[in-house]
Amino acid sequence: MITSSLTHEELLRLPAIVDLSTAARALGVGRTKAYELAKQDVFPCPVLRIGTSYRVRTADLLRLVGIDRHGADQEDSSGRTRG
Repeated sequence: MITSSLTHEELLRLPAIVDLSTAARALGVGRTKAYELAKQDVFPCPVLRIGTSYRVRTADLLRLVGIDRHGADQEDSSGRTRG
């Protein structure tokens, strides 16, 4: 079962490192498929193996989906500065 993707705002609120399930949700990929890809070393962004856990750096995930976290903090879609 594929869960819904995270919204733009949810992606921007992620901590520095997330678990593989959260990264999968951000990409609209099912949990089982994400673990298969990670085990085959073909997940679409770098995966850190910490003991028996898989983790993904949020910066890599945001880059993959085309979000600039720093630019997003500067302006919203109307051009107004957010803070």
